[in-house]
Amino acid sequence: MYRRPGLVCRDHLLTVPLDHSAPTGAQIQVFAREVVSSQREHDDLPWLLYLQGGPGNKANRPVPTSPWLRRALTEYRVLLLDQRGTGRSTPATRQTLAGMSPVEQAGYLGHFRADSIVRDAELLRRHLLGEDGRWTVLGQSFGGFCATTYLSLAPEALDGVVLTGGLPPLHADAEQVYRALYPRVLAKNKLYFRRYPGDEELADRVVRHLRRNEVVLPDGARLSVERFLSLGIDFGAAARFDGLHYLLEEAFLGEELSETFVQAVVAATSFATRPLYAVLHEATYCQGGASRWAADRVRAEFAEFDAEAGQVRFTGEMIYPWMFEQDPALVPLRAAADLLAERADWPHLYDPDRLARNEVPVVAALYHEDMYVDRDFSLETAEAIRGTRTWVTNEYEHDGLAANGAVLDRLLSLLHGHA
Repeated sequence: MYRRPGLVCRDHLLTVPLDHSAPTGAQIQVFAREVVSSQREHDDLPWLLYLQGGPGNKANRPVPTSPWLRRALTEYRVLLLDQRGTGRSTPATRQTLAGMSPVEQAGYLGHFRADSIVRDAELLRRHLLGEDGRWTVLGQSFGGFCATTYLSLAPEALDGVVLTGGLPPLHADAEQVYRALYPRVLAKNKLYFRRYPGDEELADRVVRHLRRNEVVLPDGARLSVERFLSLGIDFGAAARFDGLHYLLEEAFLGEELSETFVQAVVAATSFATRPLYAVLHEATYCQGGASRWAADRVRAEFAEFDAEAGQVRFTGEMIYPWMFEQDPALVPLRAAADLLAERADWPHLYDPDRLARNEVPVVAALYHEDMYVDRDFSLETAEAIRGTRTWVTNEYEHDGLAANGAVLDRLLSLLHGHA
């Protein structure tokens, strides 16, 4: 146990099966951090399990100034879960997978989707709360996908579910998802260049420079046009929307790209700290079928993204095969990623019949202009989960939970029937 101003934290480490269908087989560890207000340390509080966005992102590290955490701690004991493969849980990276063949890597990584995360959470719940204990789940983005899987697999463990930008499509495959999301990325590009009209020429200048010159990044890889254009990944987060502008305004030092710029680009585009995000991103949408690099295939339908056509348009959070050729953190996982992209027997993550009979209170914030999770698919899912109450807003972007404690306050009021 340790303390920070206003917070009391306890760390929990639990051994769980790699494959929950083979409980006596290979084992991994999952880490979770319990956080409670120092003013309520000894109170008998209900539990709130926080599931982070991703896939492949570790849980937020608790700071007293976090708006949503500060609000949650007024009535809950919060558990921050490092989803398997991330943070202080047994990591899944090029280092830990180095001794495996591509087939072994793909088999291993196939156990790191939402269904396994939920089963890990169930073991943690029993460990901390007892067999009959129940908790509320707060799911941000991909964490909301996991929470929807939780409603499908173990609703009896839940007092309530709170979703922020995380109602997944129940039936749409990766190809349908990206066909819906690419226009939203283009809309964010339009908004960005309207705010910073001079950046279109500046970005085009960077592209022209990269075509004429070989620029080597600090990680040893060449900075390609594709990698530069992937910086649009932050266009859907209000807190980071302007980051590209401040990066571009320092891009050139005379006729050369500045060291400040190339250092920032490698930091923003490397998957060294979260390889699972790249490896499993499309698999989060797979239920029985193969993704076959859906984002790459569907992108060809949108000529606006063709930098050769005379305009620069940044891409979003889509994952492309070239990333496994250009990012040193992903190169050792390329063959495994190809195998995962061709896998056609993914287990289903959601149970539509069980969701239609749902009795767990569910509330969800849907962001009207969300670039990462399609609003229309989310509305369909809200209709399909019995009793779901939605709050559709354009006041916040996808990172609304982190930006303002009013988001969680509004959702908890809905959950408790006060709004």
